[in-house]
Amino acid sequence: MRTTAVRRTTLAAVVASLTLLTTACSGSDSGAEADGGAPGAKGGASAEPAAVKALSSAELEKVSLEQGDVTGHKITKTGPEDIAQPGEVTVDKKECEPIGFAFYGVKRGAPVGNAGRKVVEVPTKNESADPEDALADALDVTSSLVTLASYDGDGATKSLTEIRESATECATGGFTLTMKGSKQKVTKLTEEKVTGGEEALAWRVQMGEGDEAVPFKLVILRQGGTVATFFSLNLGRTGAESDFELPTAVIDAQVEKLG
Repeated sequence: MRTTAVRRTTLAAVVASLTLLTTACSGSDSGAEADGGAPGAKGGASAEPAAVKALSSAELEKVSLEQGDVTGHKITKTGPEDIAQPGEVTVDKKECEPIGFAFYGVKRGAPVGNAGRKVVEVPTKNESADPEDALADALDVTSSLVTLASYDGDGATKSLTEIRESATECATGGFTLTMKGSKQKVTKLTEEKVTGGEEALAWRVQMGEGDEAVPFKLVILRQGGTVATFFSLNLGRTGAESDFELPTAVIDAQVEKLG
């Protein structure tokens, strides 16, 4: 029996899921007006031509994920309840603001259009007679917030450069995020390999320490003038040594729709 482990996993999962599906959805609503935010970055990987024209929110909606695009996943639009204003999220270290804001979809740069989706893996049905095993399996699913933001000119390239530099500066030492008075300590950022689009970045993001730690995954990629952000957690994987795979099927499906 795994009563203690399941209880700990369940409690952590509740906290994690609330973090993702409420606060983490902020600022990325599909019906939102053009989102802006933290200052643009200096430099960049491959500079995007200044002639790049951003997609409108309506155009981004057409290339956003829809139910049926990813097998075994439920896909819904983000709504007004998911939006947070920039002033509602603060980071205790200025250099960590870009990467910290990315978790919550806080306004960054001057995007022309925005769209957002919640993508939740459907759990595999467990016929086990052991209810604790069944519960553990039901929690072992990955949920992702997927947001799209489009920029004119080199805005998308600058956005990725800024986040890359911020993550490098804040990979060790940690920083604290405050969302509507609730503090969350980011204790570790570990870069991961990811492919997709013209540029792609990924990290394992750990919040908390020891048995109370919750790992998240952050993926940010650029296709033309559009930046796609994926912020994910697995409800059944908690603890400093726990981990889960990047939502590759979700990422691949979104990249394909972006063309």
